[in-house]
Amino acid sequence: MRQAKQFEHPSAKEITLARVLHALSDPVRLMVVAELAGGQERGSSEFECGVAESTLSHHLKVLRLAGVIKHRKEGTRCFVVLRPELEKAFPGLLASILKFRKRPA
Repeated sequence: MRQAKQFEHPSAKEITLARVLHALSDPVRLMVVAELAGGQERGSSEFECGVAESTLSHHLKVLRLAGVIKHRKEGTRCFVVLRPELEKAFPGLLASILKFRKRPA
């Protein structure tokens, strides 16, 4: 059986604060990150964010290219998890953003 081609990810050295903040600036992407904050890997089809599958794929790609998530294929399914390198590069960043994301304006 042929193994599915895996996604490319930036190296830990290529993760920049500007890219991470840009990736987290969208409410759908922020919701995905909030759901992954528990540390568990999730199937990409498990997110219920009210957008089309193709739109969700785009948001996952933005998060992946920014270095926020690891995205892997297994057969026809895709799985995502937060990258531990992100916390090492920017300690407390995700926790701070997630803490204030529901705060009223």
